[in-house]
Amino acid sequence: MFVLEITYTASADGVEAALPEHLVWVDDHFANGAFLASGPKNPRDGGVILALGDDRTKIEEMVASDPFIVAGVGEYTIIEFLATRTAPALTEYRQQRP
Repeated sequence: MFVLEITYTASADGVEAALPEHLVWVDDHFANGAFLASGPKNPRDGGVILALGDDRTKIEEMVASDPFIVAGVGEYTIIEFLATRTAPALTEYRQQRP
């Protein structure tokens, strides 16, 4: 599993211009099962996505296609972790240690 943290690197106007395409991109990844949760940070200097997967290279490729990245208004920090404990509603996403 991955925590994808985006930090804005441009003005609010630049971010707002790319936001509609970014939201379509996010919705597409929810639809294909890649994303579990997402939303803006508080304060609103970026956002966070909880992504499913076990291949960092694929996650990096996916992140590179985010319209925020394509437009040059943000940068990602990618954190990989094992979700070995979850709330009961997330049991299907629990992972085992290797």
